[in-house]
Amino acid sequence: MLSYTTDAGMTCEAAERYLLEIPKFTKKNSMENTRCFLRHLGCSENQKVIHVAGTNGKGSVCAYLHSILQEAGHTTGLFVSPHLVSMRERFIINGKMVAEEDFLWAYRSVAGKLNNLPEMLREVSYHPTFFEYLFFMAMLLFDREKVEYIILETGLGGRLDATNAIDEKKVCVITSIGYDHMEYLGETLPEIAREKAGIFRKKVPVVYFDKNPSVTETLEKCAVLAETTTFPVSFQAIKEINSHDKTIDFSLHSNYYGYIRLSMPTIALYQIENAALAVSVIERLDDRADISAAQIAEGIKKMRWEGRMEEIMPSVYLDGAHNTDGIQAFLQTVGQDGCVGKRFLLFSMVREKQYRAVMDMLAASELFDEIGVAEIQDKRALPLRELADFFRQYTGLRIREFDRLEDAVRDFTARRGAADRVYIVGSLYLAGEVKALLRRPSHD
Repeated sequence: MLSYTTDAGMTCEAAERYLLEIPKFTKKNSMENTRCFLRHLGCSENQKVIHVAGTNGKGSVCAYLHSILQEAGHTTGLFVSPHLVSMRERFIINGKMVAEEDFLWAYRSVAGKLNNLPEMLREVSYHPTFFEYLFFMAMLLFDREKVEYIILETGLGGRLDATNAIDEKKVCVITSIGYDHMEYLGETLPEIAREKAGIFRKKVPVVYFDKNPSVTETLEKCAVLAETTTFPVSFQAIKEINSHDKTIDFSLHSNYYGYIRLSMPTIALYQIENAALAVSVIERLDDRADISAAQIAEGIKKMRWEGRMEEIMPSVYLDGAHNTDGIQAFLQTVGQDGCVGKRFLLFSMVREKQYRAVMDMLAASELFDEIGVAEIQDKRALPLRELADFFRQYTGLRIREFDRLEDAVRDFTARRGAADRVYIVGSLYLAGEVKALLRRPSHD
């Protein structure tokens, strides 16, 4: 197995296939073993780490931070998940996805370290999980490029997440907490918040958005136990929100910068919260004096994040919302989009999510004139007929079934008028398949 992983002639496609096979032959490792292998890699500890956990908005907050730090002239590495089309999307250095040769270098470097394990790991026949392997690749890439800042997005949870093997951090961030992955994280918001708060470290400032009393109470208690200080952000700090055609402008009161006027090239209202969190994180950095309010504003303005209310073609929006809180935020944006024509919804979802509740919310919103469903290419996907039947329980609208996602996208986009809008939502897997479809040369 390991001789295969270190093959010098391996392609990116072959490396990705191997990585995707990992769940079949390994299991979740203890944090002690993950830390041991991280030390085994021999990476420098000079980088400044910003650690981001939460249910919704993690990727966006990370992207805002990356864009701001880059605008201020800081070299920055970003590790996020999941990817939409290529695994390389998970590794961003100074605004660019890593090249294939760099991806393969990191892949083979981790494999080489697996060929020479310390005794502690040999005794347990250690092999990293899929996510751990990618995390280790990221740390090697960031170390080689000698980035100043590392922005780490947790995969699932926080306390037991592989990224939490990093103990030296500059700031910890908790984004919006909602109901997702309850089988692993808990059945209540406080239980989920407690797992996310597992990333806290002594005297490392914590930034979070104060909007749910039970979550706030839990995070504050966890901060006390971790012997650290919190810096909550509230809606009271956000003023003068103005939504234009494809832009949102607002003022944000910062304790360090005063009032900052921000403009975001998006229709997604939920990004206001994520941008506000990012600004508060910048306030907590040791070298914030080197980052101006103008650089923050420009970084916010330049941020682009695929699959988050992304306009993939005129009046066609792709959003990866896949849980009740994400759908609620999605519907808030749709309800204020100023559309004077028809709204078309293309939907698909995986079975493990709260699909009944999500479909009920979408139907009850009465925002859409037509709903189409298609089955995504994932073993966990809800079958086409189930998707259609579930929707028919919640709405009297015509539900259109498409055997192929490609046919659904072509149909909806072709039939939209100048005043209409098409929304594609329900899963990041769906977003990825749509993005891959649009990149095909055969797609009109």
